[in-house]
Amino acid sequence: MSLRLRLLSLALRVFVKPLLAHAAKPEANRDLMIRGARRVFRAPPFALYRETRLTPDIRALWVCARPATRPVAPDRIVLYIHGGGFIAGAPETHAPMLARLGWLSGVEICAPEYRLSPEHAFPKALEDVRAAWDALVTRGYRPEHIVLAGDSAGGNLALALLADLCAEAQRPAGLVAIAPLTDFTFQGASMRDNEARDAMLPARRRDDVATWYLAGADPTDPRASPLFARFDAPPPVLLQYAETEILRDDARRMAEVLRTAGGAVNEHAWPDAPHVFQIFDGWVPEARESLREIADFVTERLAIAPR
Repeated sequence: MSLRLRLLSLALRVFVKPLLAHAAKPEANRDLMIRGARRVFRAPPFALYRETRLTPDIRALWVCARPATRPVAPDRIVLYIHGGGFIAGAPETHAPMLARLGWLSGVEICAPEYRLSPEHAFPKALEDVRAAWDALVTRGYRPEHIVLAGDSAGGNLALALLADLCAEAQRPAGLVAIAPLTDFTFQGASMRDNEARDAMLPARRRDDVATWYLAGADPTDPRASPLFARFDAPPPVLLQYAETEILRDDARRMAEVLRTAGGAVNEHAWPDAPHVFQIFDGWVPEARESLREIADFVTERLAIAPR
């Protein structure tokens, strides 16, 4: 663990975790994430952002970053679902991290905007994510040329979408999930064991998140908790998470579900790191290491020559 990562964990524990623990309304979380993206998150040079409409109702940000000597891979794409606890976040909050991933992989990234809770409760976000997938296929992208990816709540939505796609034999090339929330029953031991160790997420807010997102829906519904979903011969999956975060066992148990279904799963667990530390690329070396691993996975699954 680098000194920079230690300092980042300390700063999040002192300044961010208390805010997340006591924010009375989702709007406060949204404002915090937007301010962080504007003031802290770093994009690589030559990052290009293009806003489009995937459907009349769904806006998306297309992210591309590359050296001048390397063209973007044609007809290959990453469909990235942003995190934010289902109540916050946007394509723009994750754009700097996605630009770095685009730089490292040479692949364009499509980040759709989905409806947030509690104004638009379950399953509205998942419906938007599915519509984004369908729109890419309609545009000519073949399922085997699309990698699904997401962090935290976005990882939940990506995995729930994957279950539906596998049932329809529309398997993507692969899936990347960064510290996904997979179980709204919150039965993972790390939800309790890591309550004090987690540098950013306050475990005491789990019921609030469930209330805002589910709005009374069954927490064991596999569309809400992909841990309980059926995966028919899933494609290869990369899971990244930290041993010290409250969602550690959500990722671990998800890996076992996917392996039992016949999928190849690569888990990378950092011994001590904040939730979705990858978004702090440019500040901590572990973030770049993680994004390089994701880029390698993407280029392998999309059959693109590595940089």
